[in-house]
Formats: sequence, structure tokens, C-alpha cells
Amino acid sequence: MQRGFTLLEILIAMAIFTLIGLASTGLLTTVIDSNALSSERFDKLQQLQRAMIIIERDIQQAVPRAARINGEQQNVVMAGGESDAGDGDSIAFVRSGWHNPQLMLPRSTLQYVAYRLEENRLERLYSNYVDNVVGHEPKVRVLLDNVERFTVEFLTDANSNSDDGENNNWSESYTGEVLPKAVAIEFVSKDFGLLRREFSLTTKEQSS
Repeated sequence: MQRGFTLLEILIAMAIFTLIGLASTGLLTTVIDSNALSSERFDKLQQLQRAMIIIERDIQQAVPRAARINGEQQNVVMAGGESDAGDGDSIAFVRSGWHNPQLMLPRSTLQYVAYRLEENRLERLYSNYVDNVVGHEPKVRVLLDNVERFTVEFLTDANSNSDDGENNNWSESYTGEVLPKAVAIEFVSKDFGLLRREFSLTTKEQSS
């Protein structure tokens, strides 16, 4: 005689399958969430790497070339420190190496650039021409989001000599007619914490 399942056995089997389904759904959700977090973290890391490459390229290509401010000629080739225009420090200078193959574009290979912190965004300001007309507004590119603090420090001949022979005396501001020996940038990111980079500047010939 054939014997079927009792109601209790069916209910127990349904409960077991339900628990297995819930566990599988929870595991799948965890995997999907982890993958989304990993992708978001990877995108932020790529943004950070791009920003650091741009900053390193600009600073290491800085040249002792003064730019006109509001149409007026001045002798300052690099200026930086606490800024009234942003939420932290800023730095401004002229850099070379702006690619212009065979000078086909109506501009030089020099470019005026500046960095500042604005509403927790690290911004790069730039212009197509080194000397701009009065009233010109620079273009703005956001390099990093969620930046809580941005500071710039400078190492010059005047503050590079210490008693122990190490070049570790940094100034929080700089306005000079020559390039400093080195520039350090430091910022606090909500995603990556405290980051600091120091860039050595070699002696460069005056560019026109």
C-alpha cells in the first residue's frame, strides 16, 4: 500500500524551503551590495589618481613666468596660502608643457592655473591664455569631491636650513618672484583620509 506525505511533513518541508530561499536571497543581496560598494570605491580611487596626476603635472611644470592680473603687469610667478576666495588655501602659477602640436592652436604652450577648495570640492582653475583681459573669468574643473580641508606649503632657500641639516621647514604662504624649492599639498578626504604630496621644483629658465 502506498503511503503519502502527512500535512505536518508538507508544512515542515515548506518551512525548510522557505528558510533556504530567504538565506539565498540574503546572500545574493549581500553580494550585490558588496559589488556596488566595490565599484563605487574603485571609481573614487580612479578620480583620486587622476587628480593627483593632474596636480603633479602642473606643479612640476611650473615656470618662473609672471601673469598679468586684471590687465596689470606684476612680477609674482607663484602665490599661495590662505585664500579669501575659497574655503581653504590656494595656489596659482604658470605652467609649461600645455600640448599644442606645431602651434596650430592660437595660444602658447604656457597656461595659467590655480587650485582652491570650494564647497568641499577641490577645483582647478585655468585659462586659455596666460595674460587675460580685464574681467576674464577662468574656467573651473572639479577634481575631487568630499574634500574637508586643503592646505599648501612652500619650501624656499630662506626656510630650508635647519640645525639638523634637514630641509623640513615649510611656510604656509608664499608670494615670490622666483619659484620655491618645493611645494607640498595636503588635503583631508572623507573617502581616503589625510593625503600629502611634496613636489620638488628644479630651476627653470624664464619663459615668455
